[in-house]
Amino acid sequence: MAQPPVAVFAGIPASNLSLFWQIRFSVGDPAALVINPGGGDRAAARTLLIRDIEVSRARQSARADEVFAPGDFEISGGLSGDREVATAQALAECLTRRGIQAVRCDRSLPALFWHHLVARGISVTCDQDLGVLERRAKDAQEVGWLREAQAVTERAMDMACRIVGRARAGAGGVLQHDGTDLTSERLRSIIDVWLLERGYENPTGIVAGGPQGADCHDHGHGTLRTGEPVIVDIFPRNKSTRYWGDCTRTVVHGGTAAARPELVRMHAAVVEAKAAATAATRAGVTGEAVHGVTARVMAAHGFAMGLPAEGERNWCRMTHGTGHGIGLEVHEPPLLAAKGPMLVVGDTLTIEPGLYADGIGGVRVEDMVIVTEDGCESLNSIPEGLDWE
Repeated sequence: MAQPPVAVFAGIPASNLSLFWQIRFSVGDPAALVINPGGGDRAAARTLLIRDIEVSRARQSARADEVFAPGDFEISGGLSGDREVATAQALAECLTRRGIQAVRCDRSLPALFWHHLVARGISVTCDQDLGVLERRAKDAQEVGWLREAQAVTERAMDMACRIVGRARAGAGGVLQHDGTDLTSERLRSIIDVWLLERGYENPTGIVAGGPQGADCHDHGHGTLRTGEPVIVDIFPRNKSTRYWGDCTRTVVHGGTAAARPELVRMHAAVVEAKAAATAATRAGVTGEAVHGVTARVMAAHGFAMGLPAEGERNWCRMTHGTGHGIGLEVHEPPLLAAKGPMLVVGDTLTIEPGLYADGIGGVRVEDMVIVTEDGCESLNSIPEGLDWE
């Protein structure tokens, strides 16, 4: 049986996650990886080109069978003084010396590398699925990193929701924490510092109170008030492993007793939809089918799916998919949405139904799960309710 063409990955591992995933070795300089498929019992040979001062460390730690510097593949006239150009030139020379005339690349290959390969007469074909399925099926090391990230994310979430739940309501219902107004910005800063002290970087999370939460991606601003829903969505990345956590809860100061009846009804539908979607998640089921389960629960509760029509008022809808893959990126394949693909063992997903009401705000509850043959394993344990005193 014919072997597939040699695969090449290239870029800067610190930012090109496809390349980083292949070698599990991060540097801020250009690198290139050649994967030559094995035949019979022979494993694929993995050749890494990397900056000379990184070669020794890469030979100890990178996932590669052999490691070279670009200078080991000098070309006539010499390599460029530009490191990225030199790495692309060296990759083309390495392939040429080995008699490789055709390669396939993934969707992330920089055009510069494509240019130098083609200039040397090497045929390049983009395989848009190359590496995608492999990255989806998380291995034991990745699952461990995701567990760690989600455990820290949950602790941050518990802290943040309890700050809201235990705040004091001042004049006009404005929440007070440690004697001053509790704002979206202030709570985000508290979360950010807490995570930074534990080795995590946190992009702008969501702390959206009241009507702001009707836009599912509004980061939130201004004072938080008693009786109003506050969506808290935290998605930090471990600075060492580079894997993400992601968790959302909705908290109401005063709890269910203080919340509007419509909000309580929304929350009940969201929690039921999350449970149903989680129960439906397993290998061999499509992401579209899982999203369909969510939609059926919402419909049973009288809630619509999709964005509101232009000019529509007083709407209450679920405006997004049920969830997404997560790993080296906070949003990665597969989607739990329309056209979502078949799930595989090791897919790590968020399940996050939400409802958003014009003039009221939103409710979203999000957990992370790992897909197994006969179901999925949740990595979350904190409460789902509106009460966080």
